[in-house]
Amino acid sequence: MSSLGLLLILTIYVVILFYIAHWSEKRSHSKWTNNPYVYSFSLAVYCTAWTYYGSVGLAAKTGVDYLPIYLGPIIIIPTWIIILKRIIRISRINKITSLADFISLRYGNSRSLGALVTLISIFGIVPYIALQLKAISDTFHIVTKTHESSNVFTDNTTYICIALALFASYYGNKYVDASEKRRGIVTAIALESILKLVFFLIIGVYVTYFVYDGFEDIYNQASVLENFDKKNTIGNLSNGLNWFFLCLISMFAIFILPRQFHTAIVENNQEKHIRTAIWLLPLYLLLFNIFVFPIAWGGNILFETQGLNSDTYSLLIPQYFNNNFLTVLVFLGGFSAAISMIIVSSITLSTMLSNNLLIPYGFIGSLENISQEKNTKRIVLSRKIGIFSLIILGYIIYRVFILDYTLVSIGLVSFVIIAQLAPAFFGGLFWTRGSKKGAITGIVLGFLVCFYTLLIPYALGTTNSPSTFVQEGPWGIALLKPFQLFGLDYLEPIPQAVFWSLFVNLLSYLAVSVSFSGDYRERNYAEMFVDIDKYITNHENAYVWKGTANISDIRKILERFLGIERTQRAMTIFNLKYNIDKDTNIADARFIKFAENLLTGHIGTASAKIVISSVAKEDKISLPEVLRILEESKENIIINKKLVESSNELKNISEQLQIANKELINKDIQKDEFLDTVTHELRTPITAIRAATEILYDDANIPAEVRQKFLQNIISESDRLNRLIDKILDLEKFETGKQKIYLSKNNLSKTINNTLESLQQLIANKNIYVDFKDHSREIKAFYDEERIIQVLHNLFSNAIKFCESIAGKITIKLVENTDFVSVSIHNNGKEIKREDFEAIFDKFYQSRNQNVKKPIGSGLGLAICKKIIEHHKGKIWVESSIGNGTTIIFTLPNYNTTEK
Repeated sequence: MSSLGLLLILTIYVVILFYIAHWSEKRSHSKWTNNPYVYSFSLAVYCTAWTYYGSVGLAAKTGVDYLPIYLGPIIIIPTWIIILKRIIRISRINKITSLADFISLRYGNSRSLGALVTLISIFGIVPYIALQLKAISDTFHIVTKTHESSNVFTDNTTYICIALALFASYYGNKYVDASEKRRGIVTAIALESILKLVFFLIIGVYVTYFVYDGFEDIYNQASVLENFDKKNTIGNLSNGLNWFFLCLISMFAIFILPRQFHTAIVENNQEKHIRTAIWLLPLYLLLFNIFVFPIAWGGNILFETQGLNSDTYSLLIPQYFNNNFLTVLVFLGGFSAAISMIIVSSITLSTMLSNNLLIPYGFIGSLENISQEKNTKRIVLSRKIGIFSLIILGYIIYRVFILDYTLVSIGLVSFVIIAQLAPAFFGGLFWTRGSKKGAITGIVLGFLVCFYTLLIPYALGTTNSPSTFVQEGPWGIALLKPFQLFGLDYLEPIPQAVFWSLFVNLLSYLAVSVSFSGDYRERNYAEMFVDIDKYITNHENAYVWKGTANISDIRKILERFLGIERTQRAMTIFNLKYNIDKDTNIADARFIKFAENLLTGHIGTASAKIVISSVAKEDKISLPEVLRILEESKENIIINKKLVESSNELKNISEQLQIANKELINKDIQKDEFLDTVTHELRTPITAIRAATEILYDDANIPAEVRQKFLQNIISESDRLNRLIDKILDLEKFETGKQKIYLSKNNLSKTINNTLESLQQLIANKNIYVDFKDHSREIKAFYDEERIIQVLHNLFSNAIKFCESIAGKITIKLVENTDFVSVSIHNNGKEIKREDFEAIFDKFYQSRNQNVKKPIGSGLGLAICKKIIEHHKGKIWVESSIGNGTTIIFTLPNYNTTEK
């Protein structure tokens, strides 16, 4: 393909990415841009051109030695649920925007440490950017079948680099507050991560199943190549140690590469997204490795004797078979991998450069005296220039130093350099004794070892340089050979540098931290970092500060960076949070911390401290006093937490008491109604008895037939009174739990027949037809037969009472299911209103709701029925059909199910 055609394709591709970034930025709260999958795929910025091309090249040369770079992250990622969540919480409450801010803040908000971390990051990452440019350049020339030009003005890579620098500088720093989420960039990076994986899988499938006949075919053909068996085993103990140290630095890299810190921590919107990332990112890395072996060894089979660059096998194979479409597709995948790394890394490095070098050591003084608009423009401009300059610097390094090196070697050197930050980073997370002096000493000494064992040899040329430094050591001292330092000759150069640099780094960090304690500010932040879960909801209270400062002075500082409106809004929130009078003018420790946090996103933690210190006079505090204040703070937080818990408990108890009180009131009302109704019901037969008795007593001359009628009334009302008393006593026993039921196995059909037999005369008197088709069917259930007869008698009596007066019909049905046996009793009389379905089971329902002639009965029958059925673990309810009478249904436990 021609260079112009490929450049046109790249231009269209970048324009599409720009559009996606722009679209996503406008919809930052959309589910399409703010979800755990976009977050997880953005973390795959870990997979750069080194992954895309270099792992194939390394596999082709050394076999399985490419695996540690992926095994390290896969092993450590599950710990994210604890460690990454802690880092995110610390960063969120402190408005941390970069790795340098994180480390410098942990060690007392140290300006010098922040600058040191920034310089180490630049040393480690700018060559990494150069690596991506090298990958773009090499693959561009392969696709276009052109040769690299020694003239930068005729080299297409120059213009691609400039275009990327302009794109990243324009779109990567639109906000002065570096803690603002860049949803556009993150979404574009996530999409690129998906595309590079898909394109890599496509070329893998093509090589495996179209060029060859599957994995077995490739293996069989590759197995006859020279050193195949040796390359594809871990080997002896020394090789195992090499793997260990490579896994170690890749574990560190997934945490502390500046681009990983930015995507994983700064761009995290919700902690719960980590739950998706801890399985999706390892899966992504595993998928990326499925076809590394087939492509690598497939390329070895095709190009074994041609001496081609094995890093580019994924391009050379489709090109060898004249598949231009697939060649361009693979190139776009590698281009995506490269530009993702370049863009994110340059953004994060420019933020660190601005916040930890340019502002605190440069124009911090002038920023304090100009307007908010000018401050914003100046900060944003410095970061844009930083992004552009870093990418151009990477291009210069690519042209001058790394044209002759493989992608893997350059990438591993960057990993080793960045790993020098690991002891200070992880030590600060878990060890309160870690101090600034220890961190600085460890990083400096570790980097010097790394510089001696790696950077100098690579700058001189590891094999082709005329210098004897690498081969013989300085001044011919064999013990000082950079690749075999102190006679350690069984490790490869990279693992050897990892061992010595981290050994010196960690030992220095521990020794100095134990020997020289940090100041009060370091210990303050140490406690806040290590015990973040205790301080996360009230972290301003844990900040130790004593001195004098006016809120009005600090407010003016804030307005110069945040603007009047945002400052006012922030202070209102602060006053409401801590219940502070808005007229208060003396700043306390909480407000100092609050103000520093507001400024951190704009100018970094160190610069924020400097700016606030310019208007606040701080008194020194002894370390014991810091610990005492922190202890008091912890106690206050615990007390506050307990108070909140107690308050919530009291609130719940209060609500429960209110509910109970309402229930008691309702029960009291029901009790009064019950007593009134019972009194009324009892008074009625008693009055009738008394009246008849008085008549008989007063008039001795009453005719015999009349006397007989009065005596019959007395007997009838006495029976009614007796039944009413029995029902009241029954109901009282059920409600108080005194009534017991005696369960036994019974035939429900037989019980129904016996009950009907006792009511046969009433049925005949009203000329009612009873339809009971299951009268001869044996259906067993567990119940107290005497009590169920009481229920059936009551229900049948009601059905007889309310049945149609002319053509009355009662239908009885039995239904047996898995758990229960149900009895349905239907009468064709007047239906019950739906709103009364529940009420009819209330005590004295008839007497309380009558508005016509009082129905016959006490109104306690259905209430007792309900209690009896509930004691049998069954249910009773009403169904009604318009114009078709009423059905009452109850259930009892099935005997057969109960037996099982």
